[in-house]
Order: sequence, then structure tokens, then C-alpha cells
Amino acid sequence: MPRSHFSRHDARFVWALSALQLIAWGSVFYGFALFMVPLEQALGMSRAESSLGFSLMLLAEGVLAFPVGRWIDRGHERAVMTGGSLLVGLAFFLHSRIHTPTEFYAVWTLLGVGLAGTLYPPAFAVLTRRFPNHFRRAIITLTFLGGLASTVFMPLVAWLIDAFGWRDALCVLGAIHVLVCVPVHWVLLRNAPQRAVLASAHTDSDTLAGYLRQPTFWQLAVFVVLLMGVTSALPAHMVSLLREAGMDASWAIAVPASIGVLQVIGRLGLYLTEHRVNVHAANRWVTVLIPLGFLMLLISAGHGMWGVVFVVFYGLGNGMLTIVKGTVMAQYVSREHMGRLNGLLGLPMAVARAAAPWLMGLLWSAETGYTAGLWLMLAASVVGVAALWSAQKNHRL
Repeated sequence: MPRSHFSRHDARFVWALSALQLIAWGSVFYGFALFMVPLEQALGMSRAESSLGFSLMLLAEGVLAFPVGRWIDRGHERAVMTGGSLLVGLAFFLHSRIHTPTEFYAVWTLLGVGLAGTLYPPAFAVLTRRFPNHFRRAIITLTFLGGLASTVFMPLVAWLIDAFGWRDALCVLGAIHVLVCVPVHWVLLRNAPQRAVLASAHTDSDTLAGYLRQPTFWQLAVFVVLLMGVTSALPAHMVSLLREAGMDASWAIAVPASIGVLQVIGRLGLYLTEHRVNVHAANRWVTVLIPLGFLMLLISAGHGMWGVVFVVFYGLGNGMLTIVKGTVMAQYVSREHMGRLNGLLGLPMAVARAAAPWLMGLLWSAETGYTAGLWLMLAASVVGVAALWSAQKNHRL
């Protein structure tokens, strides 16, 4: 039977898993930007060619999201996350020995395979299975350290490259995964529940196919995929976007650096108010911060202060949105099948994450800047939020 409270032992479990998320996100997602230039110089690649490696990683992760979710739902979380960490470590070691663009694409595809078993989606599924009465609180806690991945790893990776060169820096990152993430996942994820123990009643006749026939699932799918694309569109363009909004060059670099801290502040707010604020109302209103942020930029008319307001809205909103996206399937469709339900969205989310930054660049022009792209992102975020609200209405909250 599930515990009626969230114990200190439970908290230690979640914090340990959170530290592993910090390593996975920081070493790969935020480290890529720092390895990009030396790799382009060493392998003779263009910016478009080097960016393709990142897209291949996202696609590999997306393709494997469903089988990974299914394996975790069946109780194989220890093998999935330990194996994923081992593959990431191996990919980093191989990465340090590449000499051609083809080898570069191969190792980044392998990184995507490993990350499919180590990032937020599998970790969220693990917590939902282990803490069915407290999965939202556990997921919020998990994301605290993950939200600081850029703050910790960007300076660390920059120092490693400067001190040892990019090849040896990759070996160090690989060693961290093999010597830290692999054994901790192996020890931490012992005694996995073979089936999710649910606080509310679900019968064995509640099959995955049955959930896919529900409008609620598809409405949530629209919400998750669109908001994933919208929030992925901005990081690559953030500095240029804020400069165009009238922000001074130095501030346009410094202000986005605060996003990681703002994300953690937003999640801390959810954590502290979880038992004081209706969770469904919170889900509704925190997502509104994203379209409001875009609206602030569109009406800024070159006033840099509106850019600051946008960053605050985006940072807080994206931090809390991670929690909402990670829990809505369990809240409104099925906890028992959460891994597979979220896994079904893996490939659409990967395509959205890869396409959105490209669309922002495609729609940019010297005459209008990012205006067309911002209107597109505003429209997509409004449609996504409306889909969530409609799903909640169907759920009769």
C-alpha cells in the first residue's frame, strides 16, 4: 500500500534522483553550446551541420520515448535508467575520439538513445509509480536541481574545455556518468514496484487503447506538444530577441542567465503552496504566464524594461510548466499508464522542439525582426493553454 505521507527517506530518494537529472541535463543539453565552436573548427562543419547533431539526439530520444515508458510501467526502471546512464557515458567517451561529421552524428544519436532513459520523462514515470499519493510533490522536488543545470554545468564545461581541451573535457563528462550516475541509479532504483499502486481506483479493464479514445488525452497532447515547441523556440534566439526589444547588449546576456533561478523560484512557489492552492486551478493559471510573456514583447515597442518583464514571466512560467506538463497525464488520464501515455508524445515533442527554433529563424527578417515568429508562438501557446482548459472541463473538475 502507498504511504500516507512523504517521509524523509522518500525525500532523500527524490533529491538523489534530482542530482542525477542535473548531471544529465547540464552535461548534454547545456554543454552542447560550448562544444559547438571547437567541434566545428576541428571537423570543418558549418553551424547548420553541427546543429543537426543536436536535432538527431532529440529525434532519437523521441522515437524511444514510448518503449522506455512501457518498460518503466512494467517495473524495469532500474535497468532503463542505469543502462541509459551507461550509454551516455559511453557516447561521451566515443565523442572524444571522433574525426568526421558522420562519427559526430552517430555519437549524438547514441546520446539521444541514452537520454531517452535518463531525463525527466522516465524520472517522472518512476516517481509516479513509487509515490502515487504524492507524485506531484515528488516531481516538483526532482526539478529543483534540474532547473540549475545551466547554472552549474555551463561554467564547469567552459572551464574543462579551457583547461584540458574539448576531447579531454568530453572524457571527464563521460567519467561522471559512468562513475556517478550508473552506480547511483543501480543502487537507488532497487525494489521497483511491479505495478503502480493507485490512490484512486482503476480497474484492469482500463487499457491503454481505451485512454487513447478519450478526448482528454488528445487535448492534453495538443497542450504538451505545442507548449514544448513554444518554450524550445526561444533559448537559441533569446539574446538577439532581447536586443531587438531595446535591451542593452550587456543586459541582453545577463538577464537570460537568470532564467534558471527564476525556474527554480517558480517551482518552489508550487511546492510551498501545493496544499494551500487548488492544484487544478494552479495548472490552469501558471500556463497563462507563457502567452503573457510573448504579449509583453510584442507590445514593448523597443522599451527594454518590457524585455525584463518577459524574461520574468517566461522563467517563472517555464519552471512551473515543466511540472504541469509532467503531471497532467497522471492527473487527468491514468497514473498506471503514465509512462506509455507520455511516451506516445515523445516523437511529436521531439519534432516540435527541433522545428520551433528553426521556424523562429525562418520568420525573422531585417525589417520586422522576430515579430512574425513571436505572433506565431503567441498563437500556439494560446491554443495549447486552451486545450488544457478544455481537457480539465472534460474531466469535470
